[in-house]
Parts: sequence; C-alpha cells; structure tokens
Amino acid sequence: YFLCILTALLFLSADMLRRVVRQSKFRHVFGQAVRNDQCYDDIRVSRVTWDSSFCAVNPKFVAIIIEASGGGAFFVLPLQKTGRIDKAYPTVCGHTAPVLDIDWCPHNDLIIASGSEDCTVMVWQIPENGLETSLSEPVVVLEGHSKRVGIVSWHPTARNVLLSAGCDNQIIIWNVGTGEAMINLEDMHPDVIFSVSWSRNGSLLCTACKDKKVRVIDPRKKKIVAEKDKAHEGARPMRAIFLADGNIFTTGFSRMSERQLALWKSDNMDEPICVQEMDSSNGVLLPFYDPDTNIVYLCGKGDSSIRYFEITDEAPFVHYLNTFSTKEPQRGMGYMPKRGLDVNKCEIARFYKLHERKCEPIIMTVPRKSDLFQDDLYPDTAGPDPALEADEWFNGKNGGPILISLKDGYVSTKNRDLKVVKTNVLETKPATKAENISTVQKHVSPQPSVVKVLREFKSLRDRVILQDRRIARLEEQVAKVAM
Repeated sequence: YFLCILTALLFLSADMLRRVVRQSKFRHVFGQAVRNDQCYDDIRVSRVTWDSSFCAVNPKFVAIIIEASGGGAFFVLPLQKTGRIDKAYPTVCGHTAPVLDIDWCPHNDLIIASGSEDCTVMVWQIPENGLETSLSEPVVVLEGHSKRVGIVSWHPTARNVLLSAGCDNQIIIWNVGTGEAMINLEDMHPDVIFSVSWSRNGSLLCTACKDKKVRVIDPRKKKIVAEKDKAHEGARPMRAIFLADGNIFTTGFSRMSERQLALWKSDNMDEPICVQEMDSSNGVLLPFYDPDTNIVYLCGKGDSSIRYFEITDEAPFVHYLNTFSTKEPQRGMGYMPKRGLDVNKCEIARFYKLHERKCEPIIMTVPRKSDLFQDDLYPDTAGPDPALEADEWFNGKNGGPILISLKDGYVSTKNRDLKVVKTNVLETKPATKAENISTVQKHVSPQPSVVKVLREFKSLRDRVILQDRRIARLEEQVAKVAM
C-alpha cells in the first residue's frame, strides 16, 4: 500500500517538474570566449561618448571604430588576422571627425557604411583580401544632415538602400546607387533618435526617441503607423527592434532607474505584452536578435555579461535562458550574421566583444552529441542576395529576405563592385541640404602616376566643397543669432 502511494507521488512530482521546467532546445546554450591567440590585440577602441556598438562583423571582416587623431577612422580586419595588430596597420580614414556608427551591407560583404560627427555618411568598398594601404576615398559621400550622424543601417532586402539618422532629429533614406536622398523624415522626432530598426521585409521602421516615445513608421508614406508614449519611463536611452513576427522588443529604464525589457504588438501599443525588470545597472542595453531561433541577446555597455532570452507565444513570452559572464567590461559588441557561423560545432551565435585594447570573440553553442547537421537549430536563413532593387522598393514594392540553407556550410560568392551613377548636377534643381555632393569617376589611363594625382586632386576638391557648404551653413546660423 505504502509502495503504491510512493510510486504515485513520484509520478506526480515528475509530471509537475515537467510542467515547471519549460522545454526548449536552447535551455543549455552556453558561451565561451576564445583563446588569447584568437583575439585581436592592441586596438585603441574609440572613447567617443555615443551609445553605438562600435563594431560590425560579416563572414569576411570585423570592423572596429578606433581612436584617431585629426579625424575619424576604423579598422577593417580579415577574420583570420588575429593576434597583435600593428600600430601602422591601414585604416579607413576619410572622415574629418570621429566615426559614431558603422554597418556592413547585408548584400555585399565588401561594402560598409559609416556615420560621423562631421555630419556625413560615407560608403566604402574594401578590397577582397583586405586593406593593404589606408583607405581615404569613399565610393560615395552622402551629405544631408546638419548635425552628427549617429546611426547608419542598410535595408534588409533591397539593394543599395541605406538609412541614416542624425542628431538633427531627422532620418534620411538614400539610394546609394545614385547617391541621392530619396526620403527625408524630418518632422517626426522632436528630440534625439536613440535607435532605428527595419522590419523583417523592410516595409516599416521602428524608432526609439529621447522624448520617451517608440514609433512605428511607414517611411515611403511618411506616416506614423503606431506610437507609444513613455514605453519606458526612465530618462536614460531606450532601444527598440522589430522581431520576425512583427512584434517590437524594447529595452529601457523604469522611473526608479531599473533596467527593463518589454514586448509590444506593433499594431496596438496601448499595453505591453509583457514587461520585465532586470537590475539597477546604468549601462544602455544593446539588443541583438536572431530571427531564426527567436533569441534576443542583451549586452549592456559597461557590463561584463551577455544575457539571452527566448521569445515565444507562451506566457511570460520572454523566457530567460542564461547569462554569459566575464571579468572585463565591454566597450562595444559586434554580432556575426548566421551565415558566418560554424554549423559543424552547433554554433548559434558569435559575438565580438570590445575591451579597452582588444577585441575578443565569444562563441554561443548548443551542446549536441551528434556530428550530423542539426536542422532544428539551423532553419533556412537570410542569404546575401537582395529580393529587390532600390527603385522597386522606393516605388512601393516589398519582398521578404531570400533564404538559404546552411546544411553544407555557407560558401561566399564573388561580390560585384558598387557603382554609383550620378545624375548630371547641372541639369537638376539647385543643391539642397540633402543632396549628395560627391561622386566616383573612374579614369582609365596608361600612366599610374597620373591616376594617383587625379585621385588626390579629386579628394582635395571634394573636401573643399564639403567645408564650403559647412561654412555657408554656419554663416547662416551666425546671422540668425545676430538678428
């Protein structure tokens, strides 16, 4: 009799345990830093006071914003170039003030965009094998902001569409193929824009602003679709990102300065799906999202940990998985796209953590005994081919990402050069503040020395024109103040 009761109790407790412990294939994800000889050492990471990640990664290169005298610069290092980085290693150094944000093009692993305190956005093409000499000439300069540019972000599915957001509280969407500002959202944000995120197919934007509002914007209609006032009541910066299902994930601070995360429906933001308070640290939480696994990784600037959560349709909707901790605080963080991971080792994420003087890769792994391809961990993911051309998107067409399988590992294909075809400035209307004033002309000459002189001449001329424009704007502002 007692044996029967004991057996029944054991079955009951086992059943209750199954209900309490949520089943998830990501419950045992663990992080591991690589060995010292696989880090990138002796890098002077930027000290500029701006809450961006300072690092961008793709399957070929890691780019890191660095301290630079007399302007702004960043390193572009081939992934295999680990160890100590020589002080004389070439940089990308065309900006005249510190670089604030960088972003690799998702459709071309050789193209990177940068935004700077010099009010410009520059787009660069990196040689296939990396830099051999410093690169000071961008493919195109995009000038339209009147204050520093703190955010640059490529469209996820349309070729050559780039977004920039500045401290002039406006968002500009560029056609990089022509160097033109196609959309200008200048009356929607009364204060500094903290973050901008594209939706999965790039039809909508989600922004977080210093006025404590999160906005969902249709950029082509120049219309605010939904907004939430005081999404987080604290005064410190918020972040907002789109999830694959169209919901919005935000991080911010409560009125008592506790760090929070929240989940919202993008079509009705009156009440959050859920809100969770985390801790009372003061570092801004940078969210990195994997749409294939629905995992969000939270990296706090100044923290020494990465927390990760799985988002599901079951309460409490945002499920804590684990925390990866180290001793050193992070200055910034890079996040590798899925096609750059090692599927043979069940690697589901890789971060590039910036210390004061080095960059340390951190690998997130799901422990599995089998050596076979784990198709439940690696559903088809966004590949490098764009679904749309720029003109198609600006004309109202939408397209989801073109997916690829990672079963046989991702094999990089040859990237085509970025060509900028400018319209004739003399045949268009007079220059506006959002008009790009730089172009790239290819000169064919049998004498290399002549090509070099022409390049230097063009670079100097473009800089003089840039400075003239800025001087004219400053003179106008001085005149207004004097009146």
